[in-house]
Amino acid sequence: MKTLHYIVGEHALSISFADEANDERLIPSFSRFRVDALSQAPLFCVLVDDAFRWETLGREIGQFDSAGNNYGVYKTAEGGYQFTISDPDGVLCSHVQTNTDFGEITVALKGETWQQRNFGLNNAIMLAYAFAGADKGTLLMHASVIRCDGKGYLMTAPSGTGKSTHTRLWYDNIPGCDLMNDDNPVVRIKDGQAIVYGSPWSGKTPCYRNIQAPVGAIVRIQQRPQNTIRRLRPVEAFGELLPAMSSMKWDERVYRGVCDSVGQLVSLCGIFELGCLPDAAAAHLCHDTVTR
Repeated sequence: MKTLHYIVGEHALSISFADEANDERLIPSFSRFRVDALSQAPLFCVLVDDAFRWETLGREIGQFDSAGNNYGVYKTAEGGYQFTISDPDGVLCSHVQTNTDFGEITVALKGETWQQRNFGLNNAIMLAYAFAGADKGTLLMHASVIRCDGKGYLMTAPSGTGKSTHTRLWYDNIPGCDLMNDDNPVVRIKDGQAIVYGSPWSGKTPCYRNIQAPVGAIVRIQQRPQNTIRRLRPVEAFGELLPAMSSMKWDERVYRGVCDSVGQLVSLCGIFELGCLPDAAAAHLCHDTVTR
């Protein structure tokens, strides 16, 4: 058995491969987060074992789609979870079983191609990270993050709305900007401060950077026929941010932890609504408003 260690968002995690059929080449986006040894207890441990079989399938919670991917969710009699993870083509890529707090994860890869096996393992680790860290001030957020003058600015919106386009407009038109992550950054509340981290998960844009920055602001993007921006009131901000977080409403520990962290995020950061066109003027309006 081969065990590898990683630090993501200042959380440690371990991934073990039961045999030589699988190894770290399945998750190349993790390479910049690898460490030789851990100096802290891991947030969770993953065992990749294609020989793993469910003794019984748990009670079905539901079938959920996320960005065209399907997740079947089941609750075991012991209080843990089982997941089936299928790609956008409907191919079953992995079976996943967890204990109650997601500290121990077993993954059996089902895909035949490298792409399917990568998808099955990468998504299993991502959901483990989101749900193991939910009650530890840690959020996995659906957002694109641009860094400017040492702070991270998070653009969030439903898929296809234009958050990546907007961060690209900052990059192209505002000097000194760089992209931190384009789809799934980690946001943590630490010592009364909100911090955003790059992660091994970045959607269709291969931006896997092991970097961090204090959160400057969070912007909810909407397509509009003209460029407008306003700061959201706290209750509005909470309602707009919560859907952007990876969560499980049916799990009290996970959902309470996410809600608590979002509440702290709202109190610590400026949350804005940007109605915009995909043009440079929108980037300048946003930048000049949220960086004041």
